[in-house]
Amino acid sequence: MAATTIPFVVPRAPELPAATWSAYLFTLTGAVPLAWRRRAPVTVLAAVLLAAGLYGGLADGPGQPLPYAGLLALYTVAALSPPRKRLTTAVATAAVVIGSVLWRTGDARELLFSLFVFGAAYVLGRLTDTRQAYLAAVEDRAAQLERANRIEAEQAAARERARIAREMHDVLSHAVSLMVVQAEAGPVAVRTAPERAEAAFDAISEAGRDAMVQLRSMLGVLREESEGSAEALPALLDRVRESGLAVSYTAEGPVAGLAPTVAATVHRVVQEALTNVVRHAGAGAVEVRLTVGETVTVRVVDDGCGPGGGSSAGGGAGGGLGLVGVRERAAAHGGTAYTGAGPGGQGFEVRMELPGSAAEEEVAR
Repeated sequence: MAATTIPFVVPRAPELPAATWSAYLFTLTGAVPLAWRRRAPVTVLAAVLLAAGLYGGLADGPGQPLPYAGLLALYTVAALSPPRKRLTTAVATAAVVIGSVLWRTGDARELLFSLFVFGAAYVLGRLTDTRQAYLAAVEDRAAQLERANRIEAEQAAARERARIAREMHDVLSHAVSLMVVQAEAGPVAVRTAPERAEAAFDAISEAGRDAMVQLRSMLGVLREESEGSAEALPALLDRVRESGLAVSYTAEGPVAGLAPTVAATVHRVVQEALTNVVRHAGAGAVEVRLTVGETVTVRVVDDGCGPGGGSSAGGGAGGGLGLVGVRERAAAHGGTAYTGAGPGGQGFEVRMELPGSAAEEEVAR
Protein backbone atom coordinates (compact mmCIF):
# COMPACT_ATOMS: atom_id res chain seq x y z
CA MET A 1 0.00 0.00 0.00
CA ALA A 2 2.91 2.32 0.74
CA ALA A 3 4.35 1.64 -2.71
CA THR A 4 1.07 2.34 -4.50
CA THR A 5 0.61 5.54 -2.49
CA ILE A 6 3.81 7.15 -3.76
CA PRO A 7 2.35 8.29 -7.16
CA PHE A 8 -0.47 10.05 -5.26
CA VAL A 9 1.81 12.13 -3.03
CA VAL A 10 4.51 13.02 -5.55
CA PRO A 11 3.66 16.30 -7.37
CA ARG A 12 2.29 15.70 -10.89
CA ALA A 13 2.83 17.63 -14.10
CA PRO A 14 0.25 20.41 -14.65
CA GLU A 15 -1.11 18.86 -17.83
CA LEU A 16 -2.02 15.59 -15.99
CA PRO A 17 -5.30 15.28 -14.11
CA ALA A 18 -5.10 15.61 -10.36
CA ALA A 19 -5.13 12.47 -8.23
CA THR A 20 -8.52 11.86 -6.65
CA TRP A 21 -9.67 10.06 -3.54
CA SER A 22 -11.78 7.70 -5.62
CA ALA A 23 -8.70 6.59 -7.57
CA TYR A 24 -6.81 6.12 -4.32
CA LEU A 25 -9.71 4.01 -3.02
CA PHE A 26 -9.22 1.60 -5.91
CA THR A 27 -5.56 1.14 -4.88
CA LEU A 28 -6.77 0.37 -1.36
CA THR A 29 -9.19 -2.31 -2.61
CA GLY A 30 -6.31 -3.87 -4.51
CA ALA A 31 -4.03 -4.06 -1.46
CA VAL A 32 -6.40 -5.05 1.38
CA PRO A 33 -7.20 -8.59 0.04
CA LEU A 34 -3.52 -9.49 0.45
CA ALA A 35 -4.19 -9.88 4.19
CA TRP A 36 -5.94 -13.20 3.31
CA ARG A 37 -3.48 -14.34 0.63
CA ARG A 38 -2.24 -17.35 2.65
CA ARG A 39 -5.72 -18.64 3.38
CA ALA A 40 -7.15 -18.29 -0.15
CA PRO A 41 -4.34 -17.41 -2.56
CA VAL A 42 -6.26 -18.02 -5.79
CA THR A 43 -9.29 -16.01 -4.64
CA VAL A 44 -7.09 -13.16 -3.48
CA LEU A 45 -5.26 -13.11 -6.83
CA ALA A 46 -8.59 -12.90 -8.68
CA ALA A 47 -9.73 -10.04 -6.42
CA VAL A 48 -6.48 -8.15 -6.89
CA LEU A 49 -6.55 -8.49 -10.70
CA LEU A 50 -10.18 -7.39 -10.75
CA ALA A 51 -9.35 -4.31 -8.67
CA ALA A 52 -6.46 -3.50 -11.00
CA GLY A 53 -8.76 -3.77 -14.02
CA LEU A 54 -11.35 -1.46 -12.44
CA TYR A 55 -8.62 1.01 -11.56
CA GLY A 56 -7.38 1.13 -15.14
CA GLY A 57 -10.82 1.37 -16.69
CA LEU A 58 -12.85 3.49 -14.28
CA ALA A 59 -10.43 5.58 -12.21
CA ASP A 60 -8.56 8.48 -13.69
CA GLY A 61 -5.60 8.14 -11.37
CA PRO A 62 -1.84 8.07 -11.72
CA GLY A 63 -0.33 4.95 -13.18
CA GLN A 64 1.67 2.51 -11.12
CA PRO A 65 5.27 1.54 -12.02
CA LEU A 66 4.55 -2.07 -11.09
CA PRO A 67 1.41 -4.11 -10.28
CA TYR A 68 2.65 -4.71 -6.74
CA ALA A 69 -0.45 -6.42 -5.35
CA GLY A 70 -0.84 -8.71 -8.36
CA LEU A 71 2.81 -9.79 -8.23
CA LEU A 72 2.61 -10.62 -4.52
CA ALA A 73 -0.66 -12.52 -4.99
CA LEU A 74 0.76 -14.62 -7.86
CA TYR A 75 3.91 -15.27 -5.81
CA THR A 76 1.71 -16.64 -3.01
CA VAL A 77 -0.21 -18.90 -5.40
CA ALA A 78 3.07 -20.33 -6.73
CA ALA A 79 4.42 -20.87 -3.21
CA LEU A 80 1.37 -22.37 -1.49
CA SER A 81 -1.00 -23.93 -4.03
CA PRO A 82 -0.92 -27.55 -5.25
CA PRO A 83 0.54 -28.18 -8.74
CA ARG A 84 -2.66 -28.37 -10.80
CA LYS A 85 -4.20 -25.28 -9.19
CA ARG A 86 -1.08 -23.13 -9.46
CA LEU A 87 -0.43 -24.07 -13.10
CA THR A 88 -4.03 -23.36 -14.07
CA THR A 89 -3.89 -20.04 -12.22
CA ALA A 90 -0.59 -19.12 -13.87
CA VAL A 91 -2.00 -19.72 -17.38
CA ALA A 92 -5.15 -17.74 -16.55
CA THR A 93 -3.06 -14.88 -15.13
CA ALA A 94 -0.91 -14.78 -18.27
CA ALA A 95 -4.05 -14.60 -20.40
CA VAL A 96 -5.40 -11.73 -18.30
CA VAL A 97 -2.11 -9.83 -18.50
CA ILE A 98 -1.87 -10.26 -22.27
CA GLY A 99 -5.48 -9.21 -22.79
CA SER A 100 -5.10 -6.20 -20.50
CA VAL A 101 -1.99 -4.91 -22.27
CA LEU A 102 -3.48 -5.45 -25.72
CA TRP A 103 -6.69 -3.69 -24.71
CA ARG A 104 -4.97 -0.67 -23.14
CA THR A 105 -1.87 0.03 -25.25
CA GLY A 106 -0.93 -2.95 -27.40
CA ASP A 107 2.70 -2.01 -26.87
CA ALA A 108 5.04 -4.99 -27.32
CA ARG A 109 7.61 -3.71 -24.85
CA GLU A 110 4.97 -3.31 -22.14
CA LEU A 111 3.65 -6.79 -22.90
CA LEU A 112 7.08 -8.41 -22.61
CA PHE A 113 7.86 -6.48 -19.44
CA SER A 114 4.53 -7.45 -17.84
CA LEU A 115 4.98 -11.12 -18.72
CA PHE A 116 8.54 -11.00 -17.39
CA VAL A 117 7.69 -9.52 -13.98
CA PHE A 118 4.71 -11.86 -13.48
CA GLY A 119 6.85 -14.82 -14.56
CA ALA A 120 9.56 -13.73 -12.12
CA ALA A 121 7.01 -13.57 -9.30
CA TYR A 122 5.85 -17.10 -10.13
CA VAL A 123 9.45 -18.43 -10.21
CA LEU A 124 10.26 -16.79 -6.88
CA GLY A 125 7.20 -18.43 -5.38
CA ARG A 126 8.31 -21.84 -6.60
CA LEU A 127 11.84 -21.25 -5.27
CA THR A 128 10.41 -20.31 -1.89
CA ASP A 129 8.32 -23.48 -1.80
CA THR A 130 11.36 -25.59 -2.74
CA ARG A 131 13.50 -23.94 -0.10
CA GLN A 132 10.88 -24.44 2.58
CA ALA A 133 10.49 -28.08 1.63
CA TYR A 134 14.26 -28.50 1.78
CA LEU A 135 14.46 -26.85 5.20
CA ALA A 136 11.63 -29.06 6.45
CA ALA A 137 13.47 -32.14 5.20
CA VAL A 138 16.71 -31.00 6.85
CA GLU A 139 14.92 -30.36 10.13
CA ASP A 140 13.24 -33.76 9.92
CA ARG A 141 16.57 -35.47 9.26
CA ALA A 142 18.11 -33.56 12.16
CA ALA A 143 15.27 -34.65 14.43
CA GLN A 144 15.66 -38.27 13.29
CA LEU A 145 19.42 -38.08 13.84
CA GLU A 146 18.88 -36.65 17.32
CA ARG A 147 16.46 -39.47 18.12
CA ALA A 148 18.90 -42.03 16.73
CA ASN A 149 21.76 -40.53 18.77
CA ARG A 150 19.62 -40.56 21.89
CA ILE A 151 18.65 -44.20 21.31
CA GLU A 152 22.28 -45.12 20.62
CA ALA A 153 23.36 -43.34 23.80
CA GLU A 154 20.72 -45.21 25.79
CA GLN A 155 21.81 -48.50 24.25
CA ALA A 156 25.45 -47.71 24.97
CA ALA A 157 24.55 -46.93 28.58
CA ALA A 158 22.63 -50.21 28.81
CA ARG A 159 25.61 -52.12 27.38
CA GLU A 160 27.92 -50.41 29.83
CA ARG A 161 25.63 -51.27 32.74
CA ALA A 162 25.57 -54.88 31.55
CA ARG A 163 29.38 -54.89 31.27
CA ILE A 164 29.78 -53.49 34.78
CA ALA A 165 27.29 -56.04 36.08
CA ARG A 166 29.28 -58.86 34.46
CA GLU A 167 32.54 -57.51 35.88
CA MET A 168 31.11 -57.17 39.37
CA HIS A 169 29.54 -60.64 39.16
CA ASP A 170 32.82 -62.20 38.08
CA VAL A 171 34.90 -60.44 40.74
CA LEU A 172 32.52 -60.88 43.66
CA SER A 173 31.41 -64.40 42.75
CA HIS A 174 35.00 -65.62 42.54
CA ALA A 175 36.15 -63.92 45.72
CA VAL A 176 33.11 -64.84 47.79
CA SER A 177 33.23 -68.47 46.62
CA LEU A 178 36.84 -68.82 47.77
CA MET A 179 36.05 -67.09 51.04
CA VAL A 180 33.08 -69.40 51.68
CA VAL A 181 35.11 -72.52 50.97
CA GLN A 182 37.93 -71.39 53.27
CA ALA A 183 35.50 -70.26 55.97
CA GLU A 184 33.74 -73.63 55.94
CA ALA A 185 37.07 -75.40 56.25
CA GLY A 186 38.26 -73.10 59.02
CA PRO A 187 36.34 -74.58 61.99
CA VAL A 188 37.43 -78.09 61.05
CA ALA A 189 41.03 -76.98 60.72
CA VAL A 190 40.94 -75.19 64.10
CA ARG A 191 40.10 -78.47 65.81
CA THR A 192 42.41 -80.73 63.84
CA ALA A 193 45.26 -78.64 62.41
CA PRO A 194 45.51 -75.08 63.78
CA GLU A 195 48.29 -74.18 61.36
CA ARG A 196 45.94 -74.89 58.43
CA ALA A 197 43.25 -72.74 60.03
CA GLU A 198 45.61 -69.77 60.02
CA ALA A 199 46.31 -70.36 56.33
CA ALA A 200 42.56 -70.50 55.63
CA PHE A 201 41.98 -67.18 57.35
CA ASP A 202 44.91 -65.67 55.42
CA ALA A 203 43.33 -66.91 52.18
CA ILE A 204 40.00 -65.33 53.14
CA SER A 205 41.71 -62.03 53.85
CA GLU A 206 43.68 -62.16 50.61
CA ALA A 207 40.58 -62.93 48.53
CA GLY A 208 38.71 -60.04 50.15
CA ARG A 209 41.54 -57.58 49.56
CA ASP A 210 41.91 -58.68 45.94
CA ALA A 211 38.17 -58.24 45.35
CA MET A 212 38.27 -54.73 46.81
CA VAL A 213 41.22 -53.75 44.62
CA GLN A 214 39.50 -54.99 41.48
CA LEU A 215 36.22 -53.28 42.37
CA ARG A 216 37.98 -49.97 42.96
CA SER A 217 39.74 -50.29 39.62
CA MET A 218 36.51 -51.20 37.87
CA LEU A 219 34.69 -48.18 39.26
CA GLY A 220 37.48 -45.81 38.29
CA VAL A 221 38.77 -45.08 41.78
CA LEU A 222 42.14 -46.55 40.83
CA ARG A 223 43.68 -46.35 37.36
CA GLU A 224 45.86 -49.41 37.56
CA GLU A 225 45.86 -52.42 35.30
CA SER A 226 44.26 -54.63 37.91
CA GLU A 227 41.22 -55.58 35.86
CA GLY A 228 42.88 -58.86 35.06
CA SER A 229 45.25 -60.10 32.39
CA ALA A 230 46.45 -63.37 30.96
CA GLU A 231 49.82 -62.90 32.65
CA ALA A 232 48.04 -62.63 36.02
CA LEU A 233 46.49 -66.08 35.66
CA PRO A 234 49.16 -67.88 37.79
CA ALA A 235 48.33 -65.66 40.78
CA LEU A 236 44.62 -66.36 40.27
CA LEU A 237 45.30 -70.10 40.14
CA ASP A 238 47.41 -69.95 43.32
CA ARG A 239 44.47 -68.46 45.22
CA VAL A 240 42.21 -71.25 43.92
CA ARG A 241 44.76 -73.90 44.96
CA GLU A 242 44.53 -72.62 48.52
CA SER A 243 40.95 -73.92 48.57
CA GLY A 244 42.32 -77.46 48.18
CA LEU A 245 41.62 -77.84 44.46
CA ALA A 246 44.42 -79.25 42.31
CA VAL A 247 44.91 -76.80 39.44
CA SER A 248 47.21 -77.35 36.46
CA TYR A 249 48.02 -74.58 34.00
CA THR A 250 49.50 -74.70 30.52
CA ALA A 251 50.18 -71.66 28.31
CA GLU A 252 51.29 -71.88 24.67
CA GLY A 253 52.20 -69.04 22.33
CA PRO A 254 52.86 -65.32 22.86
CA VAL A 255 50.55 -64.82 25.84
CA ALA A 256 52.25 -61.55 26.78
CA GLY A 257 51.40 -60.10 23.36
CA LEU A 258 47.64 -60.22 23.84
CA ALA A 259 45.80 -56.91 23.64
CA PRO A 260 44.67 -55.60 27.06
CA THR A 261 40.96 -56.07 26.38
CA VAL A 262 41.47 -59.62 25.07
CA ALA A 263 43.77 -60.47 28.00
CA ALA A 264 41.17 -59.14 30.44
CA THR A 265 38.49 -61.27 28.75
CA VAL A 266 40.70 -64.37 29.07
CA HIS A 267 41.29 -63.64 32.75
CA ARG A 268 37.58 -63.12 33.47
CA VAL A 269 36.53 -66.29 31.65
CA VAL A 270 39.05 -68.41 33.55
CA GLN A 271 37.98 -66.73 36.79
CA GLU A 272 34.30 -67.46 36.16
CA ALA A 273 35.01 -71.07 35.16
CA LEU A 274 37.07 -71.69 38.31
CA THR A 275 34.42 -70.03 40.46
CA ASN A 276 31.83 -72.48 39.13
CA VAL A 277 34.20 -75.38 39.76
CA VAL A 278 34.78 -74.33 43.36
CA ARG A 279 31.10 -73.68 44.04
CA HIS A 280 29.31 -76.43 42.14
CA ALA A 281 31.43 -79.09 40.49
CA GLY A 282 32.60 -81.13 43.50
CA ALA A 283 35.84 -81.60 41.59
CA GLY A 284 39.25 -82.63 42.85
CA ALA A 285 41.28 -81.31 39.93
CA VAL A 286 40.92 -78.83 37.11
CA GLU A 287 43.03 -78.14 34.03
CA VAL A 288 43.46 -74.66 32.54
CA ARG A 289 44.98 -74.35 29.08
CA LEU A 290 45.62 -71.11 27.16
CA THR A 291 46.75 -71.27 23.54
CA VAL A 292 47.64 -68.18 21.51
CA GLY A 293 48.11 -68.67 17.77
CA GLU A 294 45.84 -68.27 14.78
CA THR A 295 43.09 -68.36 17.40
CA VAL A 296 43.10 -67.55 21.09
CA THR A 297 41.71 -70.61 22.88
CA VAL A 298 40.94 -70.95 26.57
CA ARG A 299 39.90 -74.32 28.04
CA VAL A 300 38.96 -75.03 31.65
CA VAL A 301 38.11 -78.70 32.28
CA ASP A 302 37.36 -80.26 35.68
CA ASP A 303 36.80 -83.84 36.83
CA GLY A 304 33.65 -83.07 38.78
CA CYS A 305 30.06 -84.21 38.47
CA GLY A 306 29.49 -82.51 35.10
CA PRO A 307 26.33 -80.86 33.77
CA GLY A 308 24.20 -83.91 34.49
CA GLY A 309 25.09 -84.01 38.16
CA GLY A 310 22.62 -81.38 39.23
CA SER A 311 25.17 -78.63 39.55
CA SER A 312 24.55 -75.06 38.65
CA ALA A 313 27.74 -75.03 36.71
CA GLY A 314 25.94 -76.60 33.91
CA GLY A 315 23.83 -73.57 33.44
CA GLY A 316 21.40 -73.72 36.31
CA ALA A 317 20.28 -70.87 38.45
CA GLY A 318 23.48 -70.57 40.39
CA GLY A 319 25.90 -70.23 37.52
CA GLY A 320 23.74 -69.22 34.63
CA LEU A 321 24.55 -65.53 34.77
CA GLY A 322 28.28 -66.19 34.74
CA LEU A 323 28.10 -68.61 31.83
CA VAL A 324 25.96 -66.14 29.89
CA GLY A 325 28.67 -63.58 30.58
CA VAL A 326 31.27 -65.98 29.11
CA ARG A 327 29.31 -66.21 25.87
CA GLU A 328 28.76 -62.44 25.78
CA ARG A 329 32.47 -61.77 26.28
CA ALA A 330 33.36 -64.15 23.48
CA ALA A 331 30.80 -62.60 21.13
CA ALA A 332 32.14 -59.11 21.87
CA HIS A 333 35.43 -60.15 20.24
CA GLY A 334 33.82 -62.06 17.37
CA GLY A 335 34.46 -65.44 18.99
CA THR A 336 32.48 -68.37 20.35
CA ALA A 337 32.08 -70.11 23.70
CA TYR A 338 31.13 -73.65 24.72
CA THR A 339 29.96 -74.73 28.16
CA GLY A 340 28.99 -78.32 28.78
CA ALA A 341 30.25 -81.84 29.34
CA GLY A 342 33.99 -82.38 29.23
CA PRO A 343 35.88 -84.85 27.03
CA GLY A 344 34.22 -88.25 27.02
CA GLY A 345 31.24 -86.85 28.86
CA GLN A 346 33.23 -86.54 32.08
CA GLY A 347 33.38 -83.40 34.17
CA PHE A 348 32.54 -79.95 32.89
CA GLU A 349 34.27 -77.83 30.26
CA VAL A 350 34.31 -74.12 29.54
CA ARG A 351 35.95 -73.29 26.23
CA MET A 352 36.28 -69.93 24.50
CA GLU A 353 37.78 -69.35 21.06
CA LEU A 354 38.61 -65.89 19.74
CA PRO A 355 39.95 -65.09 16.25
CA GLY A 356 43.59 -64.08 16.30
CA SER A 357 42.68 -61.02 14.24
CA ALA A 358 40.69 -59.67 17.22
CA ALA A 359 43.85 -59.30 19.28
CA GLU A 360 45.76 -57.82 16.33
CA GLU A 361 43.04 -55.28 15.57
CA GLU A 362 42.99 -54.16 19.21
CA VAL A 363 46.75 -53.63 19.16
CA ALA A 364 46.50 -51.70 15.86
CA ARG A 365 43.89 -49.35 17.28
